[in-house]
Amino acid sequence: MTYEVPEIPGEQTEDPTGHHDEHGWPLWEVFVRPKRGLNHSHAGSLHAPDAEAAVQNARDAYTRRAEGISVWVVPSTAIHASDDSEAMFEPFEDRPYRHPTFYDIPEEVGQM
Repeated sequence: MTYEVPEIPGEQTEDPTGHHDEHGWPLWEVFVRPKRGLNHSHAGSLHAPDAEAAVQNARDAYTRRAEGISVWVVPSTAIHASDDSEAMFEPFEDRPYRHPTFYDIPEEVGQM
């Protein structure tokens, strides 16, 4: 299942293949890694003509107060989402090792 970007009245639409048309630029999803964070998280979306311009625009828009140390941009058409099926997210009762709630983590390991 792919994520569909909702259409806003008056906004220019884009080609679903990810190529920009004569009216606008493709949509890019922006992920930023904060200074103290370990993972990139979704920061927002922006329009840009190519990946290089998207990185520059994302840096300007989402890290202007030195909030991040790394930026990823991904064409929104490349994002695929799972469906809302309940069965997909049910825990596996026959595989308790997937949920390490009974393991003791030594102090010297730190954050895992």
